[in-house]
Amino acid sequence: MSKVILVTGAVLSHFGHKCLHGFEQGANTGIGYELVRLLAQKGHRVYLSARNETAGQEAATKLRLENLDVKYVHLDVTDVESIKAAKAAIEKDEGRLDVLVNNAAIAEYDKDQNATRVDVSVVRNSLEVNLIGLIQTTTTFLPLLRLSPQAIILNVSSELASNTLQASANPAPHFVAYSTSKAAVNSYTIALAYELKKDGIKVNAVTPGFTSTRMNNYHEHGKTPVQGAESLLPWALLDKDGPTGQYFGQMGQVLPW
Repeated sequence: MSKVILVTGAVLSHFGHKCLHGFEQGANTGIGYELVRLLAQKGHRVYLSARNETAGQEAATKLRLENLDVKYVHLDVTDVESIKAAKAAIEKDEGRLDVLVNNAAIAEYDKDQNATRVDVSVVRNSLEVNLIGLIQTTTTFLPLLRLSPQAIILNVSSELASNTLQASANPAPHFVAYSTSKAAVNSYTIALAYELKKDGIKVNAVTPGFTSTRMNNYHEHGKTPVQGAESLLPWALLDKDGPTGQYFGQMGQVLPW
């Protein structure tokens, strides 16, 4: 059965300029964009969201030229009214939402994120987008997800969110604002999965692994955006017997919280 899917933050805006809360404006590629393509290639109707209308419309048009069922919806996770408007638009056209992929995020790797020097504003911005925006989007769309016969919420996480791994003898680099916000997303994932289990709504956190995107200035040692999206794809299309309340790595392995 064809699903109705929303991917947040599926496209950045133009020219790479930064704006409010550190959102990047630039490019029509990235993990979210490639995930939209992969989901649509599976025959699903996918709503590609972006906070910049021009970039979002251009990205959706580009994918429709590939004969994919992709629609643009304006959505800024830091703007409650835009989230409500996106929900109303999808409700009017579809009557339900089957899959919500919470992909919108910032990293602010260009800022000092050392634990002893980090500027509180950097932490605040990261939490505003990565956690609070995710929660607001999720709770706003829950009524539409409840109308789905098999709803899924996929929260895009990171290995840097694992407190267990970060406290080990060989941790990954510590980016305090980013890691803290993503660890908080993991905590919310646990609580949300517990609350929604009785309703049959599956909720998981998944990391695509280190991927070269504009977020990290296209680091040469990362995987491609397509490879990152491929890591997320199975979890966005879980069957009714799939897991819930779990945290998965890029190879499908269960990660420690």
